[in-house]
Amino acid sequence: MNTTLNRLNAVSAMATSTLLVLLCLVALLTHPAARAPSGTLAVHTLAVDKARAVWHADRRTQDFLQVHFDADVDLRPLFGRNTKQVFVSLAVEYSSRRHPNNSIVLWDRIVRRKADAHVVLQDARNKYPVREVARSFENIADATFVLKWNVMPYVGLLAYGDDASSGRIVLPRRSEVEKGAKVYY
Repeated sequence: MNTTLNRLNAVSAMATSTLLVLLCLVALLTHPAARAPSGTLAVHTLAVDKARAVWHADRRTQDFLQVHFDADVDLRPLFGRNTKQVFVSLAVEYSSRRHPNNSIVLWDRIVRRKADAHVVLQDARNKYPVREVARSFENIADATFVLKWNVMPYVGLLAYGDDASSGRIVLPRRSEVEKGAKVYY
């Protein structure tokens, strides 16, 4: 005859196993890999400014990238019953001699509801300062701007993807600040 603890152990083991199987099925059946969002991206103004970083320990003058862009992204296909939120970001990708693959996020947003999933930006600026590790964009000829998304589900694996790209854009020459003027980012 089984004791009460043995019976409780058997019931809880069966319940845990059943719950794990159900969660795995939910994660597999609701993965957003097949659903693709649509969007457009247009970079209007691109400038390289010489400035100092207020937020960084290195206060030396260095180059910062200033971007104005338009974006129209429809993330509604990514929302399903298992979607907790969608993280969308705009990144600049370029290569330099010392670092062949660079990707810097310059704008992002967290979308928590399907009703807010159509993101339209007109003449938006970069939210975060973009600077090169070598402190200068002189040896970098061009860059690509890419809209990326990341689906965070309640249960299961994260899903990543790229939505829109600007294509290669030539970086302009550095704009010099008037003597005595200080620009801070």
